[in-house]
Amino acid sequence: MAIVISIDRLLAERRLSVGEFADRIGITPANVAVLKNGRAKAVRFTTLDAICRVLDCQPGDILQWVPDAD
Repeated sequence: MAIVISIDRLLAERRLSVGEFADRIGITPANVAVLKNGRAKAVRFTTLDAICRVLDCQPGDILQWVPDAD
């Protein structure tokens, strides 16, 4: 996948558990795991907004484009 989501580092820096983070942004811990593991096919802007609000960050702090190896 060409888009990498870096939530783990920000969660650790802010000392937030996955469960607490999921509650604050309004999604299930299982869906947080999908985001963290790079298995998400899409992210709603409302979810991205909630993530940035809770982590006090910009979208570019958690989303990174990485070129494919081909």
